[in-house]
Amino acid sequence: MSLDDDIAMLAQAPLLGLLERDALRLLAFAADKRRLRQGDVLFRKGDRSDAGYIVTEGEIGLDTGGGKPDLVAKRGDLIGQTALFIRGHRPATATARAPSVVLRLSVSLIRRVLEEYPEVAASMHAALAEELGAFNQELARLGTRFG
Repeated sequence: MSLDDDIAMLAQAPLLGLLERDALRLLAFAADKRRLRQGDVLFRKGDRSDAGYIVTEGEIGLDTGGGKPDLVAKRGDLIGQTALFIRGHRPATATARAPSVVLRLSVSLIRRVLEEYPEVAASMHAALAEELGAFNQELARLGTRFG
C-alpha cells in the first residue's frame, strides 16, 4: 500500500477520522507496518499495551480466553483504542486469521500528533467522552435489568 492508501485507511477509523489530513499523513508516515502470517500472534492477553493497530489487510482474531475469537478485526478496524493513550494490559490475544498487515500506532506517536495538532486533541476528547457516556448508560441499563 502507498502512503496515500495508508492515510485513507487511517481516516476511515472512527476516532482517527477526526484528524486532519496533515496529521493523518504524519501518522501514516511514522507508523510501523507489520506483516503477519496466518497464525502469527500480534500480542497476548496480559501483555503491556503501548500501541493501537489499524488492520490494513487480512483479519485479526481477538480471544479473551475461550480459545476462539470473541471478535474479528478486519480491514479498517482499530484494535486497542485505549492503548493509543495509556499503557495498560491487553485484555485479549490477537492472532492473524489470514495473512495480514497492520499499522502500529504507538502512544508516543499519538502524543506527538496531539501536541502538533492540539485542536484535534479537543475533538478526540469530546468523542471519547461521548463514547464513555454511552457505555455508562448501557451499564446503568444493564444494572437495573439484572440488579
